Amino acid sequence: MTTTSAPPPATPSRSRRAIAITLAVIAALVVAFFVFASLYADWLWYRQLGFDGVLVTQWVARVIMFAVGFIAMAVPVWLSIQLAYRLRPVYARLSSQLDRYQEVVEPLRRLGMWGIPTFFGFFAGFAASAQWETVALWFNGVSTGTTDPEFGLDTGFYLFTMPFLSAVVGFASAVVIVCLLVTALVSYLYGSVRVGQRELRISKSARIQLAVIAGIYLLIQGASLWLDRYRTLVTPNDRITGAGYVDVNAVIPGQAILAIAAVIVAVAFFVTAVIGRWRYPLIGTALLIVSSLVVGIAYPWFVNNVQVRPNQLTLESPFYERNLASTKAAYNIDGLEKTDFEAVTDVEPGQLRADADTTASIRIMDPAIIGPTVRQIEQYRSYYQFAEPLDVDRYEIDGQTQDTVVSVRELNVNQLGDAASWYNTTLVYTHGYGMVAAKGNERTADGNPVFVERGIPTSGELTLGQEYEPRVYFGEFSPTYSIVGAPEDTSPIELDYPRGQEGESQTKTTFDGDGGPSIGDVFHRLIYSLKFQSTDILFSDAINDQSQILYDRDPSTRVQKAAPYLELDNDPYPSVVDGRIVWIVDGYTLSANYPYSSIVSLSDAISDSSNPQPRVALDNINYIRNSVKATVDAYSGEVTLYAWDAEDPLLQAWQKVYPNTLKPISDMSGDLMSHVRYPTDLFKVQRAMLGTYHVDTAQSFYSRDNAWKTPNDPQLDTQLQPPYYLTMKMPGQDSPSYSMFSSFIPGGQDTRNVLMGYLSVDSDAGSEAGVVGSEYGKLRMLEINAETPVPGPGQVQNTFDADPDVSSFSNILQQGQSEVINGNLLTLPVGGGLLYVQPVFVQSSGATKLPTLQKVLVGFGDEVAFENTLQEALDVLFGGDSGASTGDTDVIPDPVPGDGATPTPTPTEPADGGGTTTPTTPTLDRQAALDQARDALAERNTALQNADWTAYGQAEDKLTQAVERLLELEGDGQG
Repeated sequence: MTTTSAPPPATPSRSRRAIAITLAVIAALVVAFFVFASLYADWLWYRQLGFDGVLVTQWVARVIMFAVGFIAMAVPVWLSIQLAYRLRPVYARLSSQLDRYQEVVEPLRRLGMWGIPTFFGFFAGFAASAQWETVALWFNGVSTGTTDPEFGLDTGFYLFTMPFLSAVVGFASAVVIVCLLVTALVSYLYGSVRVGQRELRISKSARIQLAVIAGIYLLIQGASLWLDRYRTLVTPNDRITGAGYVDVNAVIPGQAILAIAAVIVAVAFFVTAVIGRWRYPLIGTALLIVSSLVVGIAYPWFVNNVQVRPNQLTLESPFYERNLASTKAAYNIDGLEKTDFEAVTDVEPGQLRADADTTASIRIMDPAIIGPTVRQIEQYRSYYQFAEPLDVDRYEIDGQTQDTVVSVRELNVNQLGDAASWYNTTLVYTHGYGMVAAKGNERTADGNPVFVERGIPTSGELTLGQEYEPRVYFGEFSPTYSIVGAPEDTSPIELDYPRGQEGESQTKTTFDGDGGPSIGDVFHRLIYSLKFQSTDILFSDAINDQSQILYDRDPSTRVQKAAPYLELDNDPYPSVVDGRIVWIVDGYTLSANYPYSSIVSLSDAISDSSNPQPRVALDNINYIRNSVKATVDAYSGEVTLYAWDAEDPLLQAWQKVYPNTLKPISDMSGDLMSHVRYPTDLFKVQRAMLGTYHVDTAQSFYSRDNAWKTPNDPQLDTQLQPPYYLTMKMPGQDSPSYSMFSSFIPGGQDTRNVLMGYLSVDSDAGSEAGVVGSEYGKLRMLEINAETPVPGPGQVQNTFDADPDVSSFSNILQQGQSEVINGNLLTLPVGGGLLYVQPVFVQSSGATKLPTLQKVLVGFGDEVAFENTLQEALDVLFGGDSGASTGDTDVIPDPVPGDGATPTPTPTEPADGGGTTTPTTPTLDRQAALDQARDALAERNTALQNADWTAYGQAEDKLTQAVERLLELEGDGQG
């Protein structure tokens, strides 16, 4: 007798299962810790900044909205599946095919009944969480006090309520459609709905369920149609945004009829659920579809083609008037002050005497060009850098407002080369140092900027007599992260600036502010090791219990995270305010739902040669306000938000969402107030709208006979000319003010490049603490009389380039080792007309770029002058004595370069004691140099044709000598 041994126990399978479960748990814990580390690091950053409430608000709102979306989708879908399954016929005769389907589905039925609702619930939850801001604005919406002209509703309904209702209707439609689909599927699988032999059979329970769901769907569509009536006021049409004649007289009544019809058909479906007759709701649905075609499409087409097109101006004029008024209000251009301007084009001596204050402030230092010059003079070490283009600002120096070109000396750790170790880039090279500022209206004898603040250690007029913090830990080019801070008795390791004290080669410092989260313990070091994927953070001995980690250091990034509801201006700029370098950032509230206001593409409106590819979060808008001014301390990174436009309804709503994050204007110091300015991007949007909306009547708006556009930049014809900041006096103003300006030429293609309008905005907020200047933000438009054509920027640039003296100067220099660069073409309303000013820079064509100002072009009417200084050019242009006094009347000698800051010498008075100099005429030396250059150029061309390379080299040497001699004479003022 044999026996069979029992099979071995299944321990291996059990052990494998245990190992798999253990690994899965470990993997889940690792993933959870990574998620926790990311969220915790974010919270630490916000807490240190003092805006942790912003992050918590977002987290709570997203979680709540996810839960609402999940439940609102999952519960109806689950209920629909459960009802369809539980109410299935028990003894239904099924086809063999359905039997096979059930055999496949039945083992997965429980999983499907819970999994399908969960699956759709997650999608709905994420979709709902993405809409939390829409819900928050609706919940915290405010009344604007302005009503729309069609329905008489407060505009707050369109800004806050309508987007919320649209989102709710769309979400509800999706839920009902999913419920209808799963109900039909389950009913078919389990025999409640049978299709066969040209017959459709539906059980009573399925009929009730399907009819009720269909009725609910039609009720939602009725609500959507009713809401569509209000959407017509924010929908772009042929010429305007908003309801026109066809909308008011055909579309809106038709939508109301269709909404009522949808409700009636929905009732028919509910009746069918009771009485079981499908004929009435099906007939009603067919009639609803036919009605939508007739009422929604055919009738509006008939009204448009039969009534409106033959009488468009007459019938549409009231609606054009609505669009004009609402668009001007939404873009804050309704306060535009317009002046008819008969521009003078003739020149005569003394013509600029009444505008001497304006001409004294004309900026000849182009911030887009002199960046390499500033870098060569002020960089000091390769690991420093300056932004390009430079920024512009103004300061009070010796009781006078001085327009300046400014930039911050920031780090560039990419230039450390072999020294770019983690230790150096994270712990040693942590910050930039100081800000440089140069006068915008002056130049040195060699054509370089005249600095009022410069050097390492920094010194100058901006920081004279006050305690000053020059270190820049937070800037546009700061390293990704730096670790700073140490106990007081620890030797500093951070490089402060490269100038020794007591024989040292470097001066070092230790950050003593509160700029980032603490990483003084192992846990926080682990958190940030994971965030930045760096084990050095975890194991470095240089990190101590006082260490902080600084990151997200770009000013715009910090403001955006502190105020996520803002669209930020693309041009943050640094200023010295109360002894500290601060970045000033403008923030906008935007909307695309202001009734009867025309839509504009924000990215297109703010794109120009200075910012060709801007990035925006919301592109198509029809409402904008500069609601917030923000500052970021360059040393501590502190972010301060000021409610600049407290009347803005969007800002009022966001203040309720994020309470206690904004400070009132009354908290702004006088020094800060003197440096805020009218924001660039807002002005660009307003000028884009004013090209069409500078008119006041429906007739002009309809005919478009006076449509304007911004001219292209003469230096880059594919991009618009950017606006410029200048201190100037507009006609009608009592005194000059810091302003921004732009010009207009006729709209359309291939039109004359002549000036039609000149727009300026007062950008000076004053210097009184907590009080905004009464003229700040005042838009002024000069409407230029077309009977006396004034050349536009394109024409003027062409005239400049074609001038014999200019072309000769450029051709000779470009034949040598030099390049000629035309600066910004400025337009100023002086002397009864429009004066054009363009600085001309020369730089080497070699690797080292050092553009220097060598000439100034000016134009008035058809007259052009081309001289060494602006003062000389104006005097030559206006018959020998313009009456103007410019900033470069006295050319400043170049300072002696040194390791530290060298104060710029004070301008000296002319020998005769006068305020102006008499322009010089070309000397014999200059003429001889010109002749030598022409002869050398001819010899070189001849040698090139004969392939005589020896003669070619000799001619090239002669040409170079002639060019160098010309540059010497220009520097000596003999040009």
